[in-house]
Amino acid sequence: MNNTRIAIVVSQFNQVITDGLLRGALSRLHELGVSAQHIIIMKVPGAVEIPLTAKLLARSKQYQAIICLGAVIRGETDHYDYVCQQVSYGCQQVMLEFDIPVIFGVLTTQTMQQAQDRIGGRMGHKGVEAADAAMDMLNIVNTINCYT
Repeated sequence: MNNTRIAIVVSQFNQVITDGLLRGALSRLHELGVSAQHIIIMKVPGAVEIPLTAKLLARSKQYQAIICLGAVIRGETDHYDYVCQQVSYGCQQVMLEFDIPVIFGVLTTQTMQQAQDRIGGRMGHKGVEAADAAMDMLNIVNTINCYT
């Protein structure tokens, strides 16, 4: 997997959380043998901007997988629902259109504490899990491609 090229799209909104997700994903990718020179990090203003950036990266055909990281935390309005729906649907569309793993590592939580619990707290580390999912999906895609 040394030549595996991974793109990570990370939202800057709720940066204290997204920085933690990014650190976890990078640490895990390095543990799995992906070199830093084969990882590109694209920072976007917010979660809604993740799918377009992922699409442009997928279209470039330079990356075998894209990890999308963000944190959408419920507020007092319906904005949360729209953002979550747009981002999850957009990431799924990129994956299906370009036939590469696009990992949805966007936290959608009710509170900041719930988000913190998911970056190394009592609920594990979703950045690490996103990296694992990317590598697992790469193995699956490569296996299927060997038989087609």
